[in-house]
Amino acid sequence: MTVGIPKEVKSGEFRVGATPFNVAQLVEDGHDVIIQSGAGEGSGFSDKEYFDVGAEVVATPEALYAKSSLIVKVKEPQPSEYELLNETHTLFCYLHLAPLPELVSVLVEKKLCAIAYETVALQNQLPLLKPMSEIAGKMAPIVGAYHLSRYQGGEGVLIGGAIGVVPANVLIIGAGNAGYNAAKIASGMGASVTVVNRSTPKLELLQKSLPYVKTALYSPQLLRELIKDSDIVISSVLIHGGSSTPKLITRDILKEMKTGSIIVDITIDQGGIAETSRPTTHTKPVFIEEEILHYCVANMPGAYPKTSTIALTNATLPYIRKLAREGTISAVKRDSSLALGVNIFNGNITNSAVAKAVNFKFKKLETLIQ
Repeated sequence: MTVGIPKEVKSGEFRVGATPFNVAQLVEDGHDVIIQSGAGEGSGFSDKEYFDVGAEVVATPEALYAKSSLIVKVKEPQPSEYELLNETHTLFCYLHLAPLPELVSVLVEKKLCAIAYETVALQNQLPLLKPMSEIAGKMAPIVGAYHLSRYQGGEGVLIGGAIGVVPANVLIIGAGNAGYNAAKIASGMGASVTVVNRSTPKLELLQKSLPYVKTALYSPQLLRELIKDSDIVISSVLIHGGSSTPKLITRDILKEMKTGSIIVDITIDQGGIAETSRPTTHTKPVFIEEEILHYCVANMPGAYPKTSTIALTNATLPYIRKLAREGTISAVKRDSSLALGVNIFNGNITNSAVAKAVNFKFKKLETLIQ
């Protein structure tokens, strides 16, 4: 199979779908690999490094898409890439389609196979979402603390406080991988941290590891009370199956927050936790609604591309090799976790949560690949 690694075009995105090490593995497996010139530069990998391990380096995305069968990206296709896609392609990347009906329509029209990293599931775990959730979780208190600065429009509170001055209150919604890592970093920065979650098992595990972090069982009433005193609110609600994020923070609740406090909405890829959330970019990461800062960057780990690319591709490479070795249909037939990643196949939406979110008809994948 010919595997294509295009250069990412989403604003502020410097990650790449494969490292030179990954390419070397694919070439050793007997596959052709094409990479667009400059695709790895943002993550610290030169064209020469890819060329030296056997990749063909092409100048344009048109040349890459025309010659490739398996397209391996990081983020969802942007409008400038729509015309490059066709029914011969298998697209493997983060898609987060629930809030993107226009992209869904394009992928359905193109009749390709679109496999989303975020819905590949193994024993109720999301192995291709996990490494980026860790990084986004670790980033969240850092960007929240930075934007609390008066010069960034925040309330002027130092996250760790000072002698005789209480630290910032950090409220983390969700105790999964991102929430745990956010709590770990925020508590390490000296904040007063509270984590809320819908069930107790994850809270119990978190408190054993982070005994200074307060935990509470989520309820709408509790959220409303806790949010009033919070300086940083981090949304890390884990979304399984491609569904949209529940809007737990209404505009009415937002009005009860402290002026100059901040919401760091890690879940923005799936629509965001607040009624007021909307995607932002690394070049303009924050907007203000109801005097509250909103950090809603849809590709947070892209700020640290070298770390993020290596962490991501460590997880994706086994699946890339499987798709390239067995072919798309055979691979998804044999691997149920990979089959769960298929959101669109041959003009059909095969993920029920995505179909519901965008009001399209759903069709089971197994009826299409018998």
